[in-house]
Amino acid sequence: MFVNKSRNPSASEILSQLFLNKELRSRVLTTLGLLLLVRLGIYIPMPGIDRVAFKSFIDQGGQLIGFLDIFTGGGISTLGIFALGILPFINASIIIQLLTASLPVLEDLQKNEGEAGRRKIAQITRYVALGWGFLQSIIFSLILRQYAIQGISETTFVLQTSIALVTGSMLVMWFSEIITEKGIGQGASLVIFLNIVSSLPKALSSTIEKAQTGDRGDVLGIAVLLGVFLLTIVGIIFVQEGARRIPIVSAKRQIGNSTLLPTRQSYLPLKLNAGGVMPIIFASALIFLIEKARP
Repeated sequence: MFVNKSRNPSASEILSQLFLNKELRSRVLTTLGLLLLVRLGIYIPMPGIDRVAFKSFIDQGGQLIGFLDIFTGGGISTLGIFALGILPFINASIIIQLLTASLPVLEDLQKNEGEAGRRKIAQITRYVALGWGFLQSIIFSLILRQYAIQGISETTFVLQTSIALVTGSMLVMWFSEIITEKGIGQGASLVIFLNIVSSLPKALSSTIEKAQTGDRGDVLGIAVLLGVFLLTIVGIIFVQEGARRIPIVSAKRQIGNSTLLPTRQSYLPLKLNAGGVMPIIFASALIFLIEKARP
């Protein structure tokens, strides 16, 4: 397939390239297969929990858990072994980024050690994700202990639930790294995207059902909601793509007695929102810990 740089390839050209290119086909299948495993792990139940009582807790006022449930693709509400999902790894990545700016050792690894330093930082991030995930799993297990099935001791329940949660989180982290290395795109971002969009079909079907069975007020509310939704998307794209163009001053060239000014003006784009959605995820985890740590 010949691709002209002046135009984007069409859908038929992309599909033909996907079937003809063995390496690209392997990367796509690897990505889809691992994302499927991430979704299946959410529905593998953790033992020893009364799910009916926990579901009533979420329906009656577990707003914060419901919010975190969006980023785990329903793993918390279904109490699967992948309930924590990729959140510990994302939180650990943000923590390491913050520490890199304040600790000279990490800053030296990032700036002066090259690829070897980046591998060391990645390894440190995994260890921090393990510790952070274990802390989150213990707190989550302490919340779930009131919904444990009778006959299981509290210590045994907290221990086995914490081990199951942190093991599932490490598996999701491993899957995301494999996607990054051998698949297509950034693995952690794809896992978060998959978890978020997994709730869209259910929400869309309930919205359509309400529009069909509701009165004019409901239909008007749904129309307003769609308008706000589209405006929000436009605003997010506007902020995400926004950048300040800082001009780069080039040195003048002198040939003989004449001075030549630079004929080309270059700019350094400074992103308006460099952090993306990561600060929101990190803040939600902190709120979760603070809320549940209060007596």
